[in-house]
Amino acid sequence: MLDRPRDNALDAGPHKRAPGTQRFCAASGAVRPVDEMIRFVVGPDGTAVPDLKRRLPGRGIWITATRQALSGAIARKAFARAFKRDVRLAPDLVETTERLIERAALDALAICRKAGKLAIGFANTDTALARARVVALLNAAEAAPDGTRKLTAALHRRADAAGIAVIDAFTSAQLDLALGRSNVIHAALLAGPESETFLARTARLDYFRTGPEPGSAGIGKRHETGGRRRNTTKHGEKRENWDWNG
Repeated sequence: MLDRPRDNALDAGPHKRAPGTQRFCAASGAVRPVDEMIRFVVGPDGTAVPDLKRRLPGRGIWITATRQALSGAIARKAFARAFKRDVRLAPDLVETTERLIERAALDALAICRKAGKLAIGFANTDTALARARVVALLNAAEAAPDGTRKLTAALHRRADAAGIAVIDAFTSAQLDLALGRSNVIHAALLAGPESETFLARTARLDYFRTGPEPGSAGIGKRHETGGRRRNTTKHGEKRENWDWNG
């Protein structure tokens, strides 16, 4: 569903969009789902601002949500052409946009922590991989190879290993800040709606940094939800809310 004709890249302003809505990229003219694009508006000072939540007032333009596309839009002066006015562009607009996407993912991870959807630390992660409905294994970017190798081996012993994401996009310092802990190196993400939000935002960050995967049309679900079996103790009682955060 296209919101506007090709010859007018501006939208009419923020509003609820039906699933499947598509937009023209103001830089390339390519048609993409809005979930694979970033909306930009012009602030009161005339500066282009990324509107990741698509809620900022005023008319906006859409750019394919990759570093390459945004850099190209800047180089080709797509903002001034689409807005039909002079638009100030911060020299670090690409980097700022990436930081905002990264921050959104880490904020979602913090919500997962509050919802009890994380097993934090090597031992807890190893236990979760053996017993729980895990949807992702998180390793800090600087994690030691030995610990990562052992947890990867534990992951591969699962029947549903192919459907569990492995994420190393964040440093230990970033994980510490998001989770309110110190020296977070490894964690397992448990199944739940909060986890799905984090995974979707992490996929968006990956898409921005690297573009679509080969053979993929865009930001797909780069994982499948973990095993469907119920978590139980050896005595058979249901344990859906284990305290993995000790």
